[in-house]
Amino acid sequence: MASRLRAVALALVLAITSAMAQNDPAAGDGADISTFTLDNGLEVVVIPDRRAPVVTHMLWYKVGSADEQPGKSGIAHFFEHLMFKGTENHPAGEFSAAIAAIGGQENAFTSYDYTAYFQQVDPASLETMMRFEADRMTNLVLTDEVIDTERDVIIEERGQRIENEPDAILGEELDATLYQASPYRLPIIGWMHEIEQLNREDAIDFYRRYYAPNNAVLVVAGDVDTDTVQRLAEETYGEIPRGPNLPARIRPTEPEQNTRRTVTLDDPRVTTPTFRTAWVVPSYTTAETGQAEALDLLSEILGGGLRSRLYRELVVKQGIAASAAAYYRGTALDDTSFIVYGQPRGEATIAQVEEAAMAEVAKLAAEGVTDDELEAAKKRFKRSMIFARDSQSGMARIYGTTLTTGGTVADVAEWPDRIDAVKAEQVQAAAKRYLEASRSVTGYLMPAGEEPT
Repeated sequence: MASRLRAVALALVLAITSAMAQNDPAAGDGADISTFTLDNGLEVVVIPDRRAPVVTHMLWYKVGSADEQPGKSGIAHFFEHLMFKGTENHPAGEFSAAIAAIGGQENAFTSYDYTAYFQQVDPASLETMMRFEADRMTNLVLTDEVIDTERDVIIEERGQRIENEPDAILGEELDATLYQASPYRLPIIGWMHEIEQLNREDAIDFYRRYYAPNNAVLVVAGDVDTDTVQRLAEETYGEIPRGPNLPARIRPTEPEQNTRRTVTLDDPRVTTPTFRTAWVVPSYTTAETGQAEALDLLSEILGGGLRSRLYRELVVKQGIAASAAAYYRGTALDDTSFIVYGQPRGEATIAQVEEAAMAEVAKLAAEGVTDDELEAAKKRFKRSMIFARDSQSGMARIYGTTLTTGGTVADVAEWPDRIDAVKAEQVQAAAKRYLEASRSVTGYLMPAGEEPT
């Protein structure tokens, strides 16, 4: 769970990386980062990086599970799978075979707010990637046989990833309880009973509605230049007609929450209990100026690693926890979540770990953080860029994530300065305002027959 929860935090570190690269010749001529829009509405970002003869081609669509119609949960993830099927011009598997033949890599992923497809290849193959990707943007062949076969694959995937994993089951139930109105309460993979009903008509409607150049962002990072990328993009993606104008992505918003709720799952497959407490908080898109940055630093100070308060107090000093951390999912289109979690060690109980963790939250809200503590947290973010700057695909991810959740290229460049501007009192104010136990949801994962007491 920890690696999954830290994924977006790494993306934020990469934001610093990409900004710093603009002044670091060793990391490529970042000052040449550019963006342009084709006549059909496709937004393109080019991130030159000349250190290796490799290019990352990443196409993002501004649609995720939170954009699905009621009763159609899982269609966004389902369609991610369908995009690897055949088109009118290329049979199923030809695209992947072409990538494998040149030693390239490919993948795709679906989130609440976006779906992305990427390939990492040599620069000479960029045009080929663009032609294949542009082709499946508009020419998929979706027969009943294709739909039925892939739906069975998704059903099996849900069985393996969710039904067979107690932690995943609890995570779904916690989200469904935490969010009272937001579509983030629905699982990205979809509810099983709704996946089973997805059909060809659903897929075609989803395809025609969302898969169009004016609902997409293309990010190209690596051994490229803007002129070449623009020429190739116009020759490939530029040939696709603009799709229908979509309405603004206005979703149900969260009402004021006034209750403390708990979700408990006991399962014979569980050997060690865990707890996670979650709050609804603003994201980078919905927050007032400085709030999201303060929440980011709050998560780092409270539970961001070995130097965090939770780790030092619960794991090192008291010795009652095997793990204890915090996480803020800041990159989201709507209000998002802040999570504190922990697992007991030795003879300690889950109740003791939870009580100690919440005491640290309350202490921070009451007493605040020191300037030294805050500066150390900022420095940890910045030091991480030394390791992150080598991730070409990571840079492409941060730009794609930002642009598909309401941000801009300028937001990426300005993020380090906004982090630097956060004051200690802002971090305390964020904790005091948002991390109130009376408005939290706590999930307990317990061994069979045990209670979280």
